[in-house]
Amino acid sequence: MAQPPNIDGILITWGDCLFYPGNRVVKVKPQPRLSGDAARLRAAAIRKRIEATVVRRAPQVMVKVTGGGRGMKAIAAHFRYISKNGRLEIEDQRGETMRGKDSLRDLADDWRFGGSLIPDDADPGHRREAFNIMLSMPRGTDPLTVQRAAREFAQAELADHKYVMVLHDHQANPHVHISVRAESRHGKRLNPRKADLHRWRETFAEKLRGYGVEAEATRQATRGRSRNYDPLWRVKAREDGRLRTNRPGTKNGGRAIATRAQAVEAWRQLGQALAMSGDVADRYLAKSIAAFVREMPSTPAAEQVRQAPKPAAPQINPPDIGPRR
Repeated sequence: MAQPPNIDGILITWGDCLFYPGNRVVKVKPQPRLSGDAARLRAAAIRKRIEATVVRRAPQVMVKVTGGGRGMKAIAAHFRYISKNGRLEIEDQRGETMRGKDSLRDLADDWRFGGSLIPDDADPGHRREAFNIMLSMPRGTDPLTVQRAAREFAQAELADHKYVMVLHDHQANPHVHISVRAESRHGKRLNPRKADLHRWRETFAEKLRGYGVEAEATRQATRGRSRNYDPLWRVKAREDGRLRTNRPGTKNGGRAIATRAQAVEAWRQLGQALAMSGDVADRYLAKSIAAFVREMPSTPAAEQVRQAPKPAAPQINPPDIGPRR
């Protein structure tokens, strides 16, 4: 008699590919093989991520580096911009708040001399002495909750750095601007890369979920998307009329195509495993995965999944998928 599939094991293997991709830059030790209660907890976490993505279609957080100052004049100008010239309250890394033009001047002096000297002006090729980060959620999210989550994000990810944050709730999407000094108090410099941005999105989403806000930080490939976002220099050049070349709106390179194909294959494996489960909630997730993949933009890998036989749909109403014990 054939052995029943190890559904939790399949969920962990393929779910990790979708939701917890390894850092391609930094080599890490292989994680120990999970078993028993640890495996069940990990599989339950994967089920929650699947449900949030394909059933509830949870909002995606946005964490974006919008630039950064090379000299103190540029950094101080950003302080004025995010605070509306001192009218909005600024909060620093100690949790202290300030408001007004005098406070902005004191803040600039603190940053200028609080570590290696930041000159007023700097050449274009000079290293960045500060980074500007924006954390955002869609319209309808409570702004104060976004602010609390951003505060906890900064405490976790920007520890040992000077930073200030300002909530903007007067526009469509509530968002928080963070300006962080590149040099930490120990002399280590911040240099955010793609892997850091993905981790930052995960951290921000986790902090929001801690306040009961639906939030996810899945990769574009996991969602079947491949949009090309312009870096800040291209955005500024286009605004100034200096941009001479355009690039495709979607990623069509070999690496992007391969990444999307891997994501579709992971969804296929997850759907097949869940369809064989004796749990009604699992089978409903399998049906939702099939619908989710059918909505993805057309790719050879996605077409294979679309044309494959669909798992038998249970003749039930959508189950109330709550926390698994």
